[in-house]
Amino acid sequence: MASSGGVARTLCSLYYRFSVCRQCQRQVPNLSKTNRFAVSTRLYSEQRSTHFGFETVSEDEKTEKVYKVFENVAQKYDVMNDAMSLGIHRLWKDALMHLMSPTPGTLLLDVAGGTGDISFRFLDYIRSRQDREARRDTLSRQSASWQEITEAYQPGQSDTQGGVQAVVCDINKEMLKVGRQRAADRGYGTGLSWVVGNAEELPFDNDKFDFYTIAFGIRNVTHIDQALQEAHRVLKPGGRFLCLEFSRVSNPLLSRVYDAYSFQLIPVLGEVIAGDWKSYQYLVESIRRFPDQEEFKAMIEDAGFFKVQFHNLTGGVVAIHSGFKL
Repeated sequence: MASSGGVARTLCSLYYRFSVCRQCQRQVPNLSKTNRFAVSTRLYSEQRSTHFGFETVSEDEKTEKVYKVFENVAQKYDVMNDAMSLGIHRLWKDALMHLMSPTPGTLLLDVAGGTGDISFRFLDYIRSRQDREARRDTLSRQSASWQEITEAYQPGQSDTQGGVQAVVCDINKEMLKVGRQRAADRGYGTGLSWVVGNAEELPFDNDKFDFYTIAFGIRNVTHIDQALQEAHRVLKPGGRFLCLEFSRVSNPLLSRVYDAYSFQLIPVLGEVIAGDWKSYQYLVESIRRFPDQEEFKAMIEDAGFFKVQFHNLTGGVVAIHSGFKL
């Protein structure tokens, strides 16, 4: 049997070899202060869990998994959007743009906008608005000479983007790569920029943008509340937040049909078109884990936004939430 002195020495040795992490209450090696902090922080991060679809994972693991999903689907992302929604996603995005109703000279930040759909619509909307204003101006110059009319109305000649810039920010480089190629193919030049950035820690100054949009992206963020706070930070006073996201269907019959379509057909389409069942299974599951309309509205208000509203589209399959920074 060990002597009481031996037991005391053993306990003393263990005490000096290990200490308790103040964050997660687990024992960590008694290293230097710097190394001990790094170890305890890593253990705390590992212990904090979140959801990846219906699976429970650590927060760090979710970030990696979501990145891999969109890296895998980037090349077929737009084709799959058409297949999954039967093309209706285009109408949803048009509805977002009409609700925004931007004017020439405004600055857009499109977060998680990798392939550029929202930003392209933004620039097209501005261009169309400019052309309408130019036509009205031309009609008001009925008594002017042909030369004056020609100089006053040069559609698409002067500054086709109207001084407006759309900034596409996405954490995934593959998505941005696809977006840049689409922009080049469609002839979008000035007024559009591409930035690698995390929605939870945006690489932009305070009070910079007139509009912040995020379409079908916020449900993939690990800390939604932090992303909303960042959106509030980078918007100018008077700026508007708009989020287009899958939501909760209220009609029971439509809900059953929607669930059957989502879980039984979408992963199959993912396998047939993109060769990736698992990524699209996750995307379906992530929709079911996202807060409903009222809960998400409350989260936006908690981030500091005012006049927060939501508009259901297609019976609540998707919803547009909006709010203002005052």
